[in-house]
Amino acid sequence: MNDRGSATVEAMLAITAIVLVILLGVAGGRITVASAAVEAAARDAARQASIARSASEAGRTAESSARESLRSRGVRCDSVSVRLSTSGFSRPVGSPATVSATVFCSVPLDDVAFPGLPGSVARRATFTSPLDPYRGRES
Repeated sequence: MNDRGSATVEAMLAITAIVLVILLGVAGGRITVASAAVEAAARDAARQASIARSASEAGRTAESSARESLRSRGVRCDSVSVRLSTSGFSRPVGSPATVSATVFCSVPLDDVAFPGLPGSVARRATFTSPLDPYRGRES
């Protein structure tokens, strides 16, 4: 029986399997880190919006806060959008109100050469923060 070259073939199969496991780990790690960062960005955006005096100011501060939060955590997004529910600003002072921020991030995976992996994965998180019922606000 001639077994010449079988060790080479077995080594190549093992190396291929190890590389695929590593790539899958990189993709999974990137998605996990991005998910946590998007949740933190939504939390930061809602908190910053909740201390604004007006709905328009809340929108500006929420957007910049979410982008800065993602940037500071080293998360790269193909696209980022922030949706803010500012209906609480129309409630009268003295009554409870909230503001909600939803952050969307499209996490790129095209540089991870894993077969069958999509080019990007969308991550989304929402956080609600209370408005101070006794702080003046404009609708």
